[in-house]
Amino acid sequence: MWLADNWNDYKILDTCNGEKLERWGEYVFIRPDPQIIWNLKNNESLWKSAHGRYIRSSKGGGSWDISAKKLPDSWKISYKDLKFIVKPTGFKHTGLFPEQAANWDFIMEKIENANREVKVLNLFGYTGGATVAALSKGASVCHVDASKGIMNWCKDNVYANGFEDRKIRYIVDDAVKFVEREIRRGNTYDAVIMDPPSYGRGPNGEIWKLEDKIYDLTALLTDVLSDNPLFFIVNSYTTGFAPTVLYNILSMTVNKKYKGKVTAKELGIPVENSPYILPCGSTGRWEAL
Repeated sequence: MWLADNWNDYKILDTCNGEKLERWGEYVFIRPDPQIIWNLKNNESLWKSAHGRYIRSSKGGGSWDISAKKLPDSWKISYKDLKFIVKPTGFKHTGLFPEQAANWDFIMEKIENANREVKVLNLFGYTGGATVAALSKGASVCHVDASKGIMNWCKDNVYANGFEDRKIRYIVDDAVKFVEREIRRGNTYDAVIMDPPSYGRGPNGEIWKLEDKIYDLTALLTDVLSDNPLFFIVNSYTTGFAPTVLYNILSMTVNKKYKGKVTAKELGIPVENSPYILPCGSTGRWEAL
C-alpha cells in the first residue's frame, strides 16, 4: 500500500459506522465513506467538535449540515510547498483527494530527476492536484476535464501557487475525444496521469463507465506517448477494482510497447492515534527504467 502520510494540514481524526472525521486546515468535517463498516469510535469528543457534516439523502445525493457560524466559502491548505483551495461542495467532496499526495510525491520526484523538459497529460484532472505537483517541478501540463466549473477551480489552484505563467493548457473536453484528436495531430507526451471516475458524463452527455472504458483508453493513450516516456499513472476509486486489475492493464498496454516497470497498490491514509489505515482506492504506475 502507498500511504499519504506526509500531511500536516489534513488528517483523518477518526472513523466509525460509515463516516470519517477529517481536519481540513483548521476546520473539521464528517463525511460518509462506504468502506468504513466498523462501529468503533476512537474519541467520542472529537466528533462533537465538527464544523459540518455531510448527510446522505435516501433519495440519492445529500446535503451539508454546517454548524460553524463563520465558515468561509473556501480556504487554503498546504501539502509541503503546494497550496490548494478547498470548500464543501454539493456532492460531499471538498475539491481535493488527500490520498493522491502519495502520487504527487512520485510525480514530483520523477520530473525532478528526469533532467529534461517533461510534457504531462493529466486526464480527468479535476481541480489540479497532480497538475500543480507537476508544474512545481517545471513540467508543462495539458489539463483535461469535462467540467467548466472544475476547470476554473483548477485555475484558482494554479494561481494560488503562483504558477500562472508556467506552461499549462486548460482543455474542457471529453477525455477520449481529446486523446483521439491529439493522436491525429501527432502531439505526444512524456507522462500521462489518468484519474477517471467510476461513472460520469462528458460535456456533451458522453457516458463514461470505468470498467467498460479503462482498458481501451489506456491502450489508446500509448499512441500519445513520446519516444522516451517517463511515467504513466492510472487511478481507480471503484470499490472492488483490485490493484491487480490496474497492473494487468498497464502490463498489457503501456509496458508491452515501452519496456519498464509496472507497480499497482492500494492507496491509504493513516487514521490519527490508531494503528488503522483507511483504504482510498487503487493506483497503477508504469515507469521507465
